[in-house]
Amino acid sequence: MAFNDKKHPNLERLLINARPVTLDASSRVLILSDLHMGNGGRRDEFRRNAELLSTLLGNYYLPEQYNLVLNGDIEELFKFPLQGIMDQWGSFYELFEKFEQNGFFLKTYGNHDTGLLDEKEYPLKSYLVESLKFHYGKETMLLFHGHQASVLLWETYPLVSRLVVFFLRYIAKPFGIRNFSIAYNSRRRFAIEKSIYDFSNRAKIVSIIGHTHRPLFESLSKVDFLNFRIEELCRAYPAADSDLRILIREQIDALKTELDSCFKKGKKIGLRSGLYNTLTIPSVFNSGCGIGKRGITALEIEGDKIRLVYWFNGKQSKKFISDRDNHPVELASTGYSRLVLNEDSLDYVFSRLHLLA
Repeated sequence: MAFNDKKHPNLERLLINARPVTLDASSRVLILSDLHMGNGGRRDEFRRNAELLSTLLGNYYLPEQYNLVLNGDIEELFKFPLQGIMDQWGSFYELFEKFEQNGFFLKTYGNHDTGLLDEKEYPLKSYLVESLKFHYGKETMLLFHGHQASVLLWETYPLVSRLVVFFLRYIAKPFGIRNFSIAYNSRRRFAIEKSIYDFSNRAKIVSIIGHTHRPLFESLSKVDFLNFRIEELCRAYPAADSDLRILIREQIDALKTELDSCFKKGKKIGLRSGLYNTLTIPSVFNSGCGIGKRGITALEIEGDKIRLVYWFNGKQSKKFISDRDNHPVELASTGYSRLVLNEDSLDYVFSRLHLLA
């Protein structure tokens, strides 16, 4: 690809060196990130969703012929030694590898599991890549964890990682210090997303990341999406008949309630919009994380569609607001449900990207 970006040389390097994978109309891909697998103890954040992940992988995505990409920070090496993680969650490594029979299984590394490169006995080492690029026709989707967009973090990584490991294992963990992560820092999270957004628009590609733990669909956060959906409904209201107006009012009330809930939660974590300019270009997607208190978010690519989905225990989680009147679908009698939060065609995504970027 004839492209030169002096402002983002590290991201350009990822694009040039990425492992290529060609997608076609029959392709199915599941993208997960940020599982942060630990040793199964009380400080292991993965523990709460381990059964859910095992169920959705083994009972849904594997038999439905999905390929699998784990997009970084799958193991939590800052807090736990690899051996302890493998001893606790060895069955997951066997499950991950089964996806190769569907076509491919690949695993990128993030800032919390870069140390895997030095582990000679790591069972998934042959699947490790720093980045990969999906070729969809003439278009490109670049998958990487996302920490590479932080120049300071990347250039000082060897020193910083040792200091972080020491702090988390021997100070934060024993004394119960939490939230020492970019996922809880709104300003740093926004800066990394914006850098990737700028690069993607200049390169005319779609970037699929993790790292910030914040699900993004077409460069929009949940708050942005709710605001845009409310605006769309307000515009549709004047031309609607009386019955439809009643439905629109009900939808707006539900969206406003969800938006208020987001802002109340945002006071605790430093809520910030995902908008990077006044014209939103759908060049950045984020699968979210696998350690959510209410469930797991993930991205799916199926043929010419891309979607953001949410898996949860139907008895415990509230309904998410979606841009369509979707309802959760329970997976057999497991008690776990899948909800499509948003979906669009890749042709639309790339058309908008080329027209607006």
